[in-house]
Amino acid sequence: MTVRFEVNGEMRSTDAPPDTRLLDYLRGEMRLTGTKEGCGEGECGACAVLLDGTLVNSCLIPLGQLEGAAVVTIEGLPTDSPLARAFGRAGGTQCGICTPGMMLAATALLAEHPRPSLEQIRSGLDGNLCRCTGYTRIYAAVAEAAGEKA
Repeated sequence: MTVRFEVNGEMRSTDAPPDTRLLDYLRGEMRLTGTKEGCGEGECGACAVLLDGTLVNSCLIPLGQLEGAAVVTIEGLPTDSPLARAFGRAGGTQCGICTPGMMLAATALLAEHPRPSLEQIRSGLDGNLCRCTGYTRIYAAVAEAAGEKA
């Protein structure tokens, strides 16, 4: 089965088995290693990507479901965006395992709520686990980016 879909603005076509996880395709075939494997069960958010603008865990998405879809990984986000700058200034990154998923979750959140409350930030990042920061700095980074975008 040939599946055609877009990754970071580039059309892709693959004959990989339709049950191949998107995560494995991104990391193995495309060498987009910013998408991390944490739990492999959709619980930690380390493998989060945007699928047609919706935040999903790529470890749960089979390639067979991607026909005509658009995927954005951390490599597809601007490196000098207000969000990236805010994460750096606020100390929202430490070991880096959760950072790509957090950035994509924050991107989805800010698209829906350009000026989110703290509760909306917490809710928007709820599916992403971090063992290093205690979340406070991540929440501050998202709030700062929302203020900078305004």
